Amino acid sequence: MTNWINKLLFKLGARIRNPRLFYFFEELISTDTSSESALKAIQEKKLHELLIWAYEHSPYYRKLFIDVGFNPGLGMDWEKFRSISPTSKSDLIQNNNEIQVDTTKFSKVFYCESSGTSGQVLTFKRNEEWDSFIRAAQLRGYSWHGVNPWDFNIYFWGYNSSPLKKLKLRILDRLVNRNRIFDYDESSLKNLINRGKQVSYIEGYSSMIYEMAKLLPDSRDTFKNLKLVKGTSEKIFPHYKSAVKQAFGIPLRSEYGAAEAGIIAFECPEGNMHVVEEGVLVETNSNGEIIITNLVSKSFPIIRYKLGDAVEMEKDDYKCHCGRSHRIIKEVTGRVGKNIVGQTKVFPSLTLYYIFKNIYFERNKSIDYQAIQEKAGELEINTLYELSSAEKQWILDQSFKYYKEEIKISFRVTSSFRLEKGKLKDFISRIT
Repeated sequence: MTNWINKLLFKLGARIRNPRLFYFFEELISTDTSSESALKAIQEKKLHELLIWAYEHSPYYRKLFIDVGFNPGLGMDWEKFRSISPTSKSDLIQNNNEIQVDTTKFSKVFYCESSGTSGQVLTFKRNEEWDSFIRAAQLRGYSWHGVNPWDFNIYFWGYNSSPLKKLKLRILDRLVNRNRIFDYDESSLKNLINRGKQVSYIEGYSSMIYEMAKLLPDSRDTFKNLKLVKGTSEKIFPHYKSAVKQAFGIPLRSEYGAAEAGIIAFECPEGNMHVVEEGVLVETNSNGEIIITNLVSKSFPIIRYKLGDAVEMEKDDYKCHCGRSHRIIKEVTGRVGKNIVGQTKVFPSLTLYYIFKNIYFERNKSIDYQAIQEKAGELEINTLYELSSAEKQWILDQSFKYYKEEIKISFRVTSSFRLEKGKLKDFISRIT
């Protein structure tokens, strides 16, 4: 199928499913190099409109606003806005009906579901403008790397889907010129070599892209037209980036977001994750936890939402060489709220990230791992191969820096980390 046909099919499909997709795309392109002050003005205008809408149409948020004496219809008050209690995923689930706006107010809505790494299932209805904006933000990110959405691509998603769902997705993927990989399967990945020269971009679960890179090292000639490799939904570790660079000759880029929060940031060619300022407001609390307000989420308002991630923001005076003034998320350091339980203390699970990151940079050694805790004071480190005595000692030494005598570390070799469907988890707690 020639590329002009793929382009035509994509645009016809977008016109049916997302009528405002290219309207928002052009709008985002027009603000791509806007100044910091211009972006802030756009944010403030959209935020004020959203807050007025939520006050009038969402009982849950109306109550939160009244609790702090805030009526956005009387004007924008930043102090009162920031005093609004942050909302968690459990809040969105428990107060779903009071948050969800009457869908008859919208021309079109999409049913959405998000479980994420927390395991809590959230369902909501996303209005077409919100859905189209998310997709437009993604298209703008593609454009930074010279990629068109109708170009042939490989998509790692839909892990462990049902046969019927797989069939439906394969039909959809055919129409949008996409080869979807549902499961981590060595033979399936190697079969992609036959179409390697057609691939313009690769995207999906970061861990599965990493596994592909390990199976297909030095594949630059095979994937010689590859312009973008983009990981999303999972933590991107330093050795993931090294493996992708080795295999394909280009960096592993990041798209950061969530189903309920939308696309929060997209990595530019200079390697910086720029916040989609036109669509989200990013705050962080004293613990570095990111708090998101989605500025286009009218059907199911997402206001001061604690996503559950700890992030490090770049300094405000930092200027990216790409010329964009959008704020930069320097690093997503890990999940907050998940604890490793010691004998007398608890530790955030993101300490695991630092343990293995330190080993990577200090010892030039990448170790794939999954930590499982069944009992307080004990932590099992699973790896895909038998670690050497030196490697085990590195882990023990780094662990002692964080846990001291609180945690006893043991090691076990496993054939796979994917014991559960969906996202790869670096830490699993079975302590009730």
